Amino acid sequence: MSSSIASLEPPVAAPAGSQQRMNIVIVGHVDHGKSTIIGRLLADTHSLPDGKLEQVRAQCELNSKPFEYAFLLDALKDEQAQGITIDAARVFFKTAQRHYLILDAPGHIEFLKNMITGAARAEAALLVIDAAEGVQENSRRHGYMISMLGVRQLAVVVNKMDLVGWDRGVYDRIVSEYGAFLDQVGTRPSAFIPVSGRGGDNIADRSEHLAWYEGPTVLGALDAFRSEPAPIHRPFRMAVQDVYKFTKQGDDRRIVAGTIDSGTVRVGDSVIFYPSGKKSRVRSIEAFNRPPQDSAEAGSAVGFTLQEQIYITRGEMATLETEPRPQVTTRLRVSLFWLGKDPMIKRKEYLLKLGTGRVTARLEDVLRVMDASTLDTAEQRAAVQRHDVAECVLKLDRAIACDLATDVPATSRFVIVDDFEIRGGGIVREALPDRQAAVRDRVILRNYKWEPSIIEPERRAEKYNQKAALILVTGEHEADRKSVAKALEGKLFEDGKVVYFLGIGSVLYGIDADIERKPENRLEHMRRLAEVANLMLDAGIILVVAAAELTQDDLDVIKASVQPDWIETIWAGDAITTDLAVDLQLPGGAVPEAVDRLKAHLQDKGIIFRPW
Repeated sequence: MSSSIASLEPPVAAPAGSQQRMNIVIVGHVDHGKSTIIGRLLADTHSLPDGKLEQVRAQCELNSKPFEYAFLLDALKDEQAQGITIDAARVFFKTAQRHYLILDAPGHIEFLKNMITGAARAEAALLVIDAAEGVQENSRRHGYMISMLGVRQLAVVVNKMDLVGWDRGVYDRIVSEYGAFLDQVGTRPSAFIPVSGRGGDNIADRSEHLAWYEGPTVLGALDAFRSEPAPIHRPFRMAVQDVYKFTKQGDDRRIVAGTIDSGTVRVGDSVIFYPSGKKSRVRSIEAFNRPPQDSAEAGSAVGFTLQEQIYITRGEMATLETEPRPQVTTRLRVSLFWLGKDPMIKRKEYLLKLGTGRVTARLEDVLRVMDASTLDTAEQRAAVQRHDVAECVLKLDRAIACDLATDVPATSRFVIVDDFEIRGGGIVREALPDRQAAVRDRVILRNYKWEPSIIEPERRAEKYNQKAALILVTGEHEADRKSVAKALEGKLFEDGKVVYFLGIGSVLYGIDADIERKPENRLEHMRRLAEVANLMLDAGIILVVAAAELTQDDLDVIKASVQPDWIETIWAGDAITTDLAVDLQLPGGAVPEAVDRLKAHLQDKGIIFRPW
C-alpha cells in the first residue's frame, strides 16, 4: 500500500485498466490528520482490498486500541511506532470520475525533505489544517513549497471540526489567515473544506453538522481538479538514464534509454545531446515487450537507437535540433529550500542532482533569503539557514543542461545532497554567463559538425587494454613535474600502453604560435590545448601533459572541451599553490616512487587495468 520515494523521478505507471489518473500530494503539519483523511478516502470510495477494513478493526480490538482510519495507511513499522508519517506513501483509490494516486508527504519537520519529492510529482494538492490547532509554521512552509514547485491546484482541508464543536467562526478565522498567506505566495485554493476525518463528515458525503458550509466535499474538490495533459507540446526533453549494448546473436544495437519529460520524438528526428552538443538521428524507437513504434511522447520510458554512433553518457539531455535548446552553463540562479541541520555555506562542496545529471556544486552567492513561514526577507546573507528559502547563485564544477522553471518545469527541478542525504531542493530561475561560455559554444558547434570514426571508443579501449585519459601533471614552476610526466609515459609505454607525453611548450610554440603569451590570452591557450587533447583522446590515447601551476579556471576551460570523466589532475610538489581541485598530490621526492603512485592511481580509476 506504500513505498518509498527518494528522488525527483517521473510519475509511475497508471493502474491497469485506468482511463485517467491524477497525482495528488497531501501535506500538513504533524498530527493534523492527513493519514486519517487518506484512510477515510480509501474506505469511502471502496478502494480497500476485500476484508481489509474488518481486518484492521479486528486487530485494534485484539490489541485493545480504538480503531482509527489512519491505521489503514500505517504500513510502515516506524510509522506505527512513532505515530507520525516518516516516508512518502503512494496510495491508489478511485471515484467515478478518475483514478487517483495520492502521495502522502510527511508533515513532521524532520521529514520535510520528502515533501519536496512528493509535491514535485503532483498535479494538485490537499493541505490539511487542524481546526483546533490552527495554522502552524509547517502549514505555511508546505504552502510555500507547493507554490514554488509549481503545483497550482490546491484545496485546503480544515480537519477535526468535531473538536471545535463545528464552530463556523473557527473555520472562518483559518480561511482568513491562511488564505491571506497563500495569496502572498501566489496560490489561490479552489476551496477550504471543513471536515471531520474521524467521522467522515464532508469527505465523501455532506455532513448535517456542517449545514452552514455550501462548498464541495473532499471528493468533490478532487473530481473538480483538471487533469493536466502530458506536456507533449513543450520542447522534447529526455534525460539519458543509460546506454545499453547487446552482443548476443549478432545484436549490435546501442539503445539510449530514459524517460521523456516533455515533447515528442519520432523516428528520423535529428537529436542533439547537451551539454556535449553531439548530434545524431533516431533510427528506431525501442520499448520492452511492446510492438515497434514510430514515436514516443512525454511520460514514456523508452529507448532509441541512433543512425550515427556517438559517445554519450548518463546525465546528457536529449533534445530535438528543430526546437529551442536547453540552458547549458556552470552558473545557475536558483530558488532553493534548505532543509539541512547545518547551514548551506560558501566554499563547501555539495552534490546537485538534476534529472540524471550529477555535478559538484558550491554556493557562490546568496542574493536574498526568505523565511518560508513568515515571508520575511533579508538581503545578502553569507549562508542559507535551515528552513530558509533562498535566491542564490550556484557554481558547478562542470556544465549541466537544464531549463528554466518558466519554460520546462520538469527539467528545472533539482535536489542538493550533502553527506548522502537530501538537504535541499529547488528550481532553476536563470542560467548565468560563465567564463567558459564562448569556449562551450565552439565545442557545441564542433560536436555538431564532428565526423565520428567507424571505430567505437569501446573497441579501441578493448584493443589497447586501456581507457583514453588526459593526465594533467602540474605543480609549482620549480617542481619536477616534467620528469614525472615523462617517466610515466616511459613506464606505460614499456607496459604496452598507447601513451604520449605533451609538454606545454609544444603547444605554445606550435599551434599557439600566432598568439602572444599574455594573461588575457590564457583562456585561448587552454582552449587550444584542450582541442589537441580531445583529438588524441578520441584516438584512444593516454595523453600526459605537463604544465606549471594550472588553476581551477584553466581546468574548467579544459573540461568545456574534453569529457570531464576523462581528466585526471595531478599536483607534483609538497604544497598546492593554486585553487585547483586535484585528484592526486605527489609530494616532492624521488621520481620513480612518484610514478609508481601515479600508476597505481590510474589502475584504481580503471584507466589502465591491473594484471590478473
